[in-house]
Amino acid sequence: MATQYGITGTTAKGIAGSVERAVTEGTLGPEAALPPVRRLADDLGVSPGTVATAYKELRQRGIVVTRGRGGTVVAAAPAVASRRPPRVPEGLRNLSGGHPDPALLPALVPPSRLSPGVRAHRSTPRLARLEDVVRDWIGADGVPAKHVTFAHGALDLIGRLLSVELRPGDAVAMEDPGYHHLLDLVTALGLRIVPVAVDEEGVRPDALRGALRAGARALVCSPRAQNPYGGCFSAVRRDALVDLLRDEPDVLVVENDHASAVAGAPLHSLAVGGLARWVHVRTVSKFLGTDLRWAAAACDATTLARHDGRLLLTSGWVSHLLQEIVYGLLSDDGTRALVARARDTYALRRGALLQELGQRGIDAHGASGMNLWVPVRDESAVVNGLRSHGWWVAAGARFRLSSPPGVRISGTDLEPADAARLASDFAAVLGESEATYGG
Repeated sequence: MATQYGITGTTAKGIAGSVERAVTEGTLGPEAALPPVRRLADDLGVSPGTVATAYKELRQRGIVVTRGRGGTVVAAAPAVASRRPPRVPEGLRNLSGGHPDPALLPALVPPSRLSPGVRAHRSTPRLARLEDVVRDWIGADGVPAKHVTFAHGALDLIGRLLSVELRPGDAVAMEDPGYHHLLDLVTALGLRIVPVAVDEEGVRPDALRGALRAGARALVCSPRAQNPYGGCFSAVRRDALVDLLRDEPDVLVVENDHASAVAGAPLHSLAVGGLARWVHVRTVSKFLGTDLRWAAAACDATTLARHDGRLLLTSGWVSHLLQEIVYGLLSDDGTRALVARARDTYALRRGALLQELGQRGIDAHGASGMNLWVPVRDESAVVNGLRSHGWWVAAGARFRLSSPPGVRISGTDLEPADAARLASDFAAVLGESEATYGG
């Protein structure tokens, strides 16, 4: 037995199971280093090949990652344990969640048109009238909408597609910084992340070129409201990315337009570029309700068939009750007016905070969406410093791969007067951090 690590076993399966139990129970926490293959083999009295096979299985299942000379470590969000955000201390203004302002969400009313009874939903998994609404909604932005499908949220759809299209060990190009749940999902699927740097216009072409050369078989990106940086594709940036992707017809392009109606920026979709394999995903949780776990997607015919084939074998369909609620809201004039007001309000609040921070010499990014990304040198010092002033923001470590540190601020319910106070407190904290830590 390797007593220092609590790892036991004489077979690859037994060793892998021992590591998994240690991770599940917390004995081996995120980023904990596992012993080198030969050392563990000597400790357990097995061949190095047996340990190497165990480590390979753990990597494929998203429990550990290998970092070259850095060795093998437990994944930051191992697939056998969920990584939840830190609990918000009582009495603090929470600006860390990325949630919409509840005052700008419509009331959810269960539909009454469906009566009790048995229905063959597998033969008609989607409501035709909701398909029509989705085609109009997505097609209005120029995205080809001949083929559409539904899922239980963006993560559900993206996870299903990646598991169908790729195999453990395949490389996926991911935004850096990027949406932490997507980063965790890709790792949990046993896929290898290739970080792709972003700026105010989203994915940088030079970074994508490098990822494609590194063998990326899929790209997951946000055309606007990029989380957490706030970037949005310009037409020029979109065209530059499409030029690169056209030369890689086997690469699946996953476009996550999660904020769509409240992004506060026009859509310049990669899907208009005639790519061979693509999917444009939209959800409604940011502007219709966080409990509406529903996503719509437009995609090429092959992607549609592969997604729906796997969906049919698992959950089968998205609840028609949920589809009825979404249909009612998307087709309601009053709801559309409320969503437009939310879009304008979020843009006003985001702009006010950017201006207040800028007036104090604080660099911040948030060209679209619901969040601002503020580069800092010491995330912990800034988070704890703002906590002392009554604010709670998200440390950037959860969103970063190799990009520099920062903090994410979700200001959807932050009025301009509050933005001025936050910016002043932020400036004070940075001054204290520089005095204490040298910047």
